[in-house]
Amino acid sequence: MSDRTFLDWPFFERAHREHAERLDAWAAAALTGLDESNVDATCRGLVRRLGADGWLAPCVAEGESERLDARTLCLTRETLARHDGLADFAFAMQGLGTGPISLFGTPEQRGRWLPPVREGRAIAAFALSEPEAGSDVSALATTARREGDEYILDGTKTWISNGGIADVYTVFARTGEGPGAKGLSAFVVPADTPGFSVPERIDLMAPHPLGALRFEGCRIPASYRLGEPGKGFRIAMATLDVFRATVGAAALGFARRALDEALAHTTRRELFGAPLADMQLTQVRLADMALAVDASALLVYRAAWAKDCQAERVTREASMAKLHATEQAQQVIDAAVQLHGGLGVTAGVPVERLYRDIRALRIYEGASEIQQQVIARQVLAAHHAGGGEGA
Repeated sequence: MSDRTFLDWPFFERAHREHAERLDAWAAAALTGLDESNVDATCRGLVRRLGADGWLAPCVAEGESERLDARTLCLTRETLARHDGLADFAFAMQGLGTGPISLFGTPEQRGRWLPPVREGRAIAAFALSEPEAGSDVSALATTARREGDEYILDGTKTWISNGGIADVYTVFARTGEGPGAKGLSAFVVPADTPGFSVPERIDLMAPHPLGALRFEGCRIPASYRLGEPGKGFRIAMATLDVFRATVGAAALGFARRALDEALAHTTRRELFGAPLADMQLTQVRLADMALAVDASALLVYRAAWAKDCQAERVTREASMAKLHATEQAQQVIDAAVQLHGGLGVTAGVPVERLYRDIRALRIYEGASEIQQQVIARQVLAAHHAGGGEGA
């Protein structure tokens, strides 16, 4: 039984605790024996089921009075990741893919695209990265040229989650209002738009739907633009500000599952006539794992609470949560594999799957090295704003 005492922390309200408990019970019943031999079909099925049972509601904000609750998003991702990595992926991409619409869409845009995503009838994707522009968003080369009441998109995206199975893509392209990041805009591109294609699917060590996108004279109505022209960078960063901490929450879910598996294995497995858990070296490793899990949880839910209750932008807190939780989850899962011995590297064993699942989280939505830069800049900016000169 996974530790649930963190739900008593003051970060949460009663509704958050009840949501986590209900989702945990649902996941225990619904996310067993998933067939992952056909990842596309499995993800489509997961989206439909999550939507039909109401679990996608937290990741979209349809009405003007609605907002994305970061604590609910994080609790959902942690819970789903602890049970199944693909279920977490399916949920997360529905939120990230439509995050710009929830945050910046007009009532008409929200009403058109969000209900199908919320109900699991449509799959969403977030198309930002390009072959020469990953962490450096200002280097985006995909263009969107205004022509009357339309925009014409040309360019290529890559490493796009749900690429190939999504029904609607949020796409960032250069519209030229200014240099670098100042000249980007955001658009909604339905998958059936002429001129749009998915020329390549990309295989990963932990299978997920991933692909490259191509835009060749791809015409969309000007009404599909999100927000003002040239504000795409702001839209992207505001969206990531909400969802970056949730990546840490998913890593936390993986780490918590790894700790659970390690505890179960070491108390059951005997070595030299005694449980493996009785060995001092095992206890040291288990203690380090538990410490890493709790420290990550504190950072993740601090960031989520701050976003919900304290500040509009939580760049520093979200980056700290994402960096620490993903890096520490890698260490926790590696330790769990080691404690399992040969069983730990056997295909299909939970800790082996977790070992493959965790690696990508240290890269996407801002690699660990980028998070370090973001944190340093935030700390230095606060220092200069406060007039600090040092000793």
